[in-house]
Amino acid sequence: MPDDTTVRTITSAAEYFQGYSFVGLVAVVGVLFVAVAFGAGRLLRPVVPTPEKLLTYECGVDPVGEGWAHTQVRYYVYAFLYVIFAVDSIFLFPWATVFAAPGFGGVTLVEMFVFLGFLTVGLLYAWKKGVLEWT
Repeated sequence: MPDDTTVRTITSAAEYFQGYSFVGLVAVVGVLFVAVAFGAGRLLRPVVPTPEKLLTYECGVDPVGEGWAHTQVRYYVYAFLYVIFAVDSIFLFPWATVFAAPGFGGVTLVEMFVFLGFLTVGLLYAWKKGVLEWT
């Protein structure tokens, strides 16, 4: 007959893995949901291949010429700048909550100004190089 410690260990392990079984069940339900949705879409959609439907289509423009197209780097630069300042704004929210806590005011204020200073120097450098001009 097992002693009381062994029974508690088995019960504790069962409770521990019960949380994982719930996560696994939710994952299986999610995968099944996606599979059923794709299967229903495949069964219910109309299939009428016409020459127009088989053409490559990009932003309302019929494809003419070669498959390679020159893309302006400006789009990527603006996207990169957006990502930088989105990360900056995400960093500002937790900083504001720490800044509001007692005892952290001066140190966190200096840290934030150093961080914003680095971002400002980078933005001024990009502006000075003419990266922000669209023409």
